[in-house]
Formats: sequence, C-alpha cells, structure tokens
Amino acid sequence: MMYKVVVSLHNDKGQRKYLNQEERLRFFEVTQQYDTSKRLFCQLLFYTGARIAEVHNLKTDSIDLANGTVVLETLKKRKRGIYREIPLPEPLLNDLQGYVGVLGAQGKQGHCLWTFSLRTGSRLIKASMKKAGISGVRSCARGLRHGFAVHAVNKVPLTMVKKWLGHASLTTTAIYLDIFGEEEREIAKRIW
Repeated sequence: MMYKVVVSLHNDKGQRKYLNQEERLRFFEVTQQYDTSKRLFCQLLFYTGARIAEVHNLKTDSIDLANGTVVLETLKKRKRGIYREIPLPEPLLNDLQGYVGVLGAQGKQGHCLWTFSLRTGSRLIKASMKKAGISGVRSCARGLRHGFAVHAVNKVPLTMVKKWLGHASLTTTAIYLDIFGEEEREIAKRIW
C-alpha cells in the first residue's frame, strides 16, 4: 500500500502558511533594530529560505566571501555531509564579513556563528513576527522559508529554487507555484 503525502501552502483551516512579500519586508524592517548577531541570524533566514536549524548550525567558515555565498549543510537528507551554496546580497555579505572578523579576533574561527540556542533563535523569529504584525500559522521560521520560496519562484527558474531550498525533487518545489492572493495577482498581471 502506498501513501501519498499531500503538501499544501494552506493549513486545514485555509490559513496561509507562508508570508507574502509585504509581510516578509515588514519582518525584515523589524530585524534592522537588532544587535548584529540577532539581525544576521534573522536576515540569513530572510535571504536564503533555509531551515532555521540549518542557519543555526552555521560556523564562521560557512560564509564563502570570495564566492559571495553561504554554505549550508542540508538537514532533510537521509545522510549527513550534503551541502548547498546560496548567494547572498552584498550588504549582508559585508555585515557577515565584519561579524566573522570579530569572532576570528576572539579566537572563534571555525566555531558556531551564534551563541544562542536553536530554541532561542526560534523565539526570536516568533517575537520578530509579532512586532511586524504577523500572526497565525505563518508567524514562524517555516513561514519565512515558504515566503522566500513563493517570492523566488516568481523571479528565478524553479530548478534554482529547488537547489537553494535543498529539495531532492522538483515536485516538492513545485508546490510553491500553487499560490493565491497578492502573489497570484502579480503573476496574472503578466498576461493582462
């Protein structure tokens, strides 16, 4: 007997599980007021669509400044040691370079980027969502990941989004094409 897992961008009550672009930008604005460590943690989630644990596990040598990327270990594979690179915008790279430099000067080269726990990171994201006026099922790191993906599929090839999200199958990534609301209207404008 085969079971099929149904993945949807809405929960069983019809609520969106992803942040729309306006909500994503409000989240980003809230993060601007944080100290460097918390701000970079939040903004890496914003710009990469990575899973919260993937960002939390980053080490100082995970930032490839020469290539302009962050190298993440993909966590939802059946084995360890599978990595992916995601490009980062210049301002974030500059901030990360300064942050990694400070950690290196403290003798923490090769160490974790964050001194807080994964649970504290999750609470930080939840509090940031609340400050941004975002509530419900989407007000978490996963909602930010889904929001990144929905935004990305409108701008770049689906295969690139698949790679950045660390999906094994294009079918998994394709759920982000099944969107509603503001994002759907933006796509529809292309044919109007």
